[in-house]
Amino acid sequence: MLMALLTLGAIFIFFLLLTLVLSHGLKQGSTLTLGAKVGVIEVAGVIDSSREIIEQLVEFRDNDAIKALVLRIDSPGGGVAPSQELHEEVGKFAAIKPVVVSMGSVAASGGYYIAVPAQHIVANPGTITGSIGVIMEFTNLQQLLDKIGLHSEVVKSGTHKDIGSPLRPMSAADRRILQAMIDDVHDQFVTAVAAGRQLEVAKVRAMADGRIFSGRQALAAGLVDELGNLQDAIAVAGKLAEIEGEPDVVYPPEARPRLIDYLMQEAASGLRKGLQESVRGGGLRYLWSAIQ
Repeated sequence: MLMALLTLGAIFIFFLLLTLVLSHGLKQGSTLTLGAKVGVIEVAGVIDSSREIIEQLVEFRDNDAIKALVLRIDSPGGGVAPSQELHEEVGKFAAIKPVVVSMGSVAASGGYYIAVPAQHIVANPGTITGSIGVIMEFTNLQQLLDKIGLHSEVVKSGTHKDIGSPLRPMSAADRRILQAMIDDVHDQFVTAVAAGRQLEVAKVRAMADGRIFSGRQALAAGLVDELGNLQDAIAVAGKLAEIEGEPDVVYPPEARPRLIDYLMQEAASGLRKGLQESVRGGGLRYLWSAIQ
């Protein structure tokens, strides 16, 4: 009798744990259920990092149950490098499975950059998009520091080692160097849009002065393919993937705080404090002075 009760108890606990795992996975957007699906990945806010979105893209790309992707973008853009990394990864996905972009309130600058490799772009009529351009901003604190009697002494290995420093005015030579770099990165943006949207480079360049467009204006300019919302984009993705009927939708699992992320944040905080201390105390540094 005791052995029978223990056996039944073990079986009950096993199935209870299995049920909890499966229900948790389904709540988090797991793809354990069978059948063809459309995956939805959201890009929201300023693009400062590409790692999490790339991980989601790779997971969905390698999942045979997911036949197409909807990339929901609600972002004003962000860093050049993470935007380019996402652009490249979206292109890899689109080479294997259909990718449809759904634009929310804003999909501008870097937010538009990552959209152009998709086979189809859907925007709301009032979506703010475009802003094809590159920007760098510097703050000059020299006059403020002069008023409080604080002066900086710089020893550098070359004329332009402290380019972008907030402690001195920008020289004409500095401006030429920075402008040349911005022009090069801007040309990369224009080329990517022309290739992704199959437009002439000259036509894209004429629009690439940083101006923004409404979704309806972007449609007329050839920057998007149609007007609609997220559900319309999901329907388009289902048709491109040849899914019969209304497609099932899968979202990535919700991100959980990880110990390694916490440790990295603490390390980054310590590094910033260390840099601040080194600035106060002077010293020889491999440091782009604009970080101050």
